[in-house]
Order: sequence, then structure tokens, then C-alpha cells
Amino acid sequence: MERIVTGIDVGTYQVKVVIVRQNSKKDSKALPQIIGTGYAESRGLRNGYIINETDVMRSVRNAVAQAEKAANVRVKHAYISMGGIGLDEIRSHGEIITSRADSEITHVDIDKAMQDSEERILEQIPNRKILHAVPLSFTVDGETVLGRPHGMKGTKLEVESLFITTLEQHLNDLVAAIESIGIVVDDVMASPLAGSLVMLSKAQKRAGCVLANIGAETVSIVVFEDGTPVSIKIFPIGSNDITNDIALGLKIPLDEAEKIKRGGITSATYSKRKLDEIISARLTDIFELIDAHLKKIGKDGMLPAGVIITGGGSGIATVQDLARAALRLPSKIATLDPGQNGKVRDASWAVAYGLGIWGASGSSDESGITIAKKTGNSLLNWFKQFLP
Repeated sequence: MERIVTGIDVGTYQVKVVIVRQNSKKDSKALPQIIGTGYAESRGLRNGYIINETDVMRSVRNAVAQAEKAANVRVKHAYISMGGIGLDEIRSHGEIITSRADSEITHVDIDKAMQDSEERILEQIPNRKILHAVPLSFTVDGETVLGRPHGMKGTKLEVESLFITTLEQHLNDLVAAIESIGIVVDDVMASPLAGSLVMLSKAQKRAGCVLANIGAETVSIVVFEDGTPVSIKIFPIGSNDITNDIALGLKIPLDEAEKIKRGGITSATYSKRKLDEIISARLTDIFELIDAHLKKIGKDGMLPAGVIITGGGSGIATVQDLARAALRLPSKIATLDPGQNGKVRDASWAVAYGLGIWGASGSSDESGITIAKKTGNSLLNWFKQFLP
């Protein structure tokens, strides 16, 4: 039995669609195979949220039509990503008294502890929707648990948890735009997490790393430790700001500045040194924002697998050295596995492909994330796919 899954990544710069096929018979561990891709210029978005629904619908429809033609299938359902400055995180604590007479901790107890931690923050996030709930650590009767508490004995179970939230209005607008072109949204995932399914290895996630995606209008980061996403953050600055800086600094038109940034023009009409100064000033700003966030969560200089850079801005020549200097961490540019028949050319496809992997990883009951559309589900099972 094969499953066909579609991932739609609506970015500020481009809409990308990836259709994958997962053969369940062969090897369930193998990544799903890409059978069709499509993209279109994004219109109607600003910083990841919709300002013109008709434009967004047209962009998505064009990208989907291209992917359908390549894969020779009709797209009726899709998994979508939620990015942009509306994404945020909030931490919480939950605790319960275990339910069984013999004090053995069951999945029900774990779910209830997560539910308790969720109920404690709901009043603080009135206009937000919880996309993902991640249990970070458990304690049983005051003792920290290494791994899962399921099956252990104890009277009091506590959990520290991370909730990834988005502005409810942004989410509803995006789901409405996609459903109005006749595609049912099966689920929604935060873009940085979808990208991490493709761009990071299990070893990197386990050792501890930060995936930084430098997009057109935003920079998003997700921090992993012990295989778990421990923090997610979006900054309202992106590679368009670098283009604007170049245009102002060298007094040239924007389209020319964009080409220079991408290394397309290397004429002698401007000073190479001045260009490098302009680019590195803005990139250093970006990495300093990331470093300030890592300091805030106590992980600065503490992630052995370092910073992995992806997104449109990762193509700038000096980006790796600047990241290493600003963050005091090993740094590398993310690369996509070339084993995907060359259909996905660069890392900008990672989110759409990650959505396909996530959708193919099992029914929504198994992956546990049906929360964006139907609230109140605990997401503990979703966590399994991050484990070895």
C-alpha cells in the first residue's frame, strides 16, 4: 500500500509544493520518494502572514498545478507549514497525582500532565493557537527522569513543556486560502520543524545544534538538544534587508543589488571591500540576534553540533565564517541529500519536503498532531519521530 502525500510551503518569496510517495511495504525507515515538485512566486504575503487572500490562492494554485502535472496525480489533501513572525514559544509546567492504585505511570497520566501544563498557559495566549506541544523533561516524586516516565512508579508526575504557538488569525487565514482552492488541509506544522526533518541528522539533533533559516523577510531558528526541539524563534529580519543595504550603500537599483548579493554580477564598478562590509554588517546583526536568544535559553556556545545555516541567505559567500565568529560555534551550510533523484535542487525546498516526510510518517493518530485544526490533542506521540 503506497501513500501519496503533499507538502505546501507558503513562503514570503515563493510557494513550494512537494508531492512524495511512501511505499509502506518495503522499508518504513526509508525517506519517501519525491514524485513531483512545483513552485510559484508568492504574492499577497508579508512576513509570513496573508494580506491578500486572492493573490495567495493564485500562487498556491499555480505551484500545485505544476507539481500535479509532474507527479501525474490530483492533490486533494495537503500538509502545510506555518512560518513568519507570528510563530512563538511559551514554556510551562504541569503536575498530576498518578491515577493507578499501584502507582504505575501510564500514558493517560503523561497526557494529563501535559494537559495540566497546557491549561496553565491558555490565559496568557488569548489570540494564539498551539501548533505543537513538546515535553522537555519529566520528574517523578521530585526525581528527574532520564527518558520516558511510562512504566515507572510514583505518586506525583511533573512535566516541563514547550508549546509552539502561532497567531490564530494567521493560521485560519492560511488554512482558509488553501481550502478555498479545493485542497483539504490535513495538518499544519511550524516551518522550522518541518525543515529540520530534512536538514538535520539524528546525530546533530542529539548532540545539540541550531538550524538557522535565513529567509527573504524573516530568520527562523530551531534549537535541538538530546534529539528534542527545545526552542524556536523568528526574527523580523532577512536577506531582503541585505539587498536594501547594498542598494543604499552602493547607490544602485534593487534588482542589481539582488544580483550582486547572489554573486551574479562581479563587475568592477563598485568596491569589493565596501560590498563585503555592507553584507557582513547585516549578517553579523542577524547572528547577534541568534546569539542573544541562545544566551536567554542558556545555550550560547553550548551546542556541539553548531549552527547549520539554510534558506535563501545561506548562499552568501561569507556567511559561514561570520556565523562561526558571532556565535562561537562550529558552522556549516546545510546540504540536501542528493539521493532524491535531483528533483529537489536546494535547501529552500526543505520545508515542503519535510512536510511530506511528516505526512508520510503515519496517520495523524500516530504522529499525534491534529491540533492545529482540532484542538486539545496531546502531542506526545509525535515526539517519537524525533527519537532514534
